[in-house]
Amino acid sequence: MADAGYKMTRYADDLVIQCSTREEAEAALAMVKAWTADRGLRLHPVKTKTVHADEEGFEFLGYRFIKHRRFPRKKSLAKFKDTIRGKTKRANGHSLQAIIADINRTLRGWFEYFKHCWRTTFADLDSWIRMRLRSILRKRAGRKGRGRGADHQRYCNDFFAEQGLFSLKAAHVRECQSSLR
Repeated sequence: MADAGYKMTRYADDLVIQCSTREEAEAALAMVKAWTADRGLRLHPVKTKTVHADEEGFEFLGYRFIKHRRFPRKKSLAKFKDTIRGKTKRANGHSLQAIIADINRTLRGWFEYFKHCWRTTFADLDSWIRMRLRSILRKRAGRKGRGRGADHQRYCNDFFAEQGLFSLKAAHVRECQSSLR
């Protein structure tokens, strides 16, 4: 592909070819189809497509790329949230510090992979995670429902920072600042 003048990103059996025009993209696709057919292989009919990155976007390796921005794809985000939900059940018998230590391992690993996402991703997730933790604290105080309203004053963001909760947004800001140096 490089010899033909195309920019290609490949990981294992997944690949993306970046082209300037739709005609160029269709020629590249024809080239890949011919190459795979010569080797007795075939392209996945649903996953193989030509898209305009600014209009439709595309998914690759857990990311959703659209308009020169990266987001976790919906399936990746759902899997992450399911993992956090499993670790932050309201009837969890562990101490808050133990729960935070457990989810911090997940947060750090997830962040290391998705740290290149668009910045709004992280603030929303931080807020959602703190809501889960506030719900645990509400339950322990004998109150029903999820953490909201007065719970934001009772258990403010700084409270969770003092407890050692890893902040995705703060980590992203540090990452951006270090890349500018």
